[in-house]
Amino acid sequence: MTKTNNDQGPITTSLDKGVLRISIQRPEKLNALTLAMYDALTAAFEEAERDDYIRVILLHGTDNCFTSGNDLRDFATQPPQGENSPVFRFLKAVSQAKKPLIAMVSGPAVGIGTTLLLHCDLVYTDETARFQLPFVNLGLCPEAASSYLLPKLVGHLHASELLLLGETINAEKAAELGLVNRVFPHVDLLKQVLAKAEQLAAQPPGSVRLTKSLLKEGQARQVAEVMSREGELFLQQLAKPEAQEAISAFIQGRKADFSQFS
Repeated sequence: MTKTNNDQGPITTSLDKGVLRISIQRPEKLNALTLAMYDALTAAFEEAERDDYIRVILLHGTDNCFTSGNDLRDFATQPPQGENSPVFRFLKAVSQAKKPLIAMVSGPAVGIGTTLLLHCDLVYTDETARFQLPFVNLGLCPEAASSYLLPKLVGHLHASELLLLGETINAEKAAELGLVNRVFPHVDLLKQVLAKAEQLAAQPPGSVRLTKSLLKEGQARQVAEVMSREGELFLQQLAKPEAQEAISAFIQGRKADFSQFS
């Protein structure tokens, strides 16, 4: 069974051999995510949960970019209003997905482009990948339970460096930290990841889902609680002058000035 859906604008899906590919296709904006794109992504994840033929979800961007995170212009004009906002609904869908989730990363993976990887079961990348968590740089705070999951994955000191300084790391460093499973050559990435996805889809589906559930069971409640708390604080920070200065500076193409804040 092969099925392709290209009617979702920048979010496209295709289904083959039990693998649902969800693709972010907005290369002119480095795959920056808008509210409508979050809605489309959530809908694709919900469909994956309903369709028994789908055994594996594979999320990826374009050849040279995973996603540059939130579209800040869209974000500034239509900020999230609560837990039912598109971005938070998407994060909930990712964190609670029952079927195995694989991410394939090329190029920039910024903000939510990195934090969503913490909820994936397998993450593969190529040598072009770059990861950044610029929440503090934007006067904001971590989201997607990254303040909890990232220290567990890479250790407190590395997590502090990534979150407080918001510096970019390359694929080699991400693999060293355990943020990704493996770095493939760029020319082989799609072939290698599809092979992994199809291998996983051929496994006994009930056993796969049960094993994933057991792997996440011990932290599921904590993740949900931290994600909710981060969401509340994120919205509070978004309304503060620091974030407004950072976002305005980004839109205006200038360096943000935080010297007036204490």
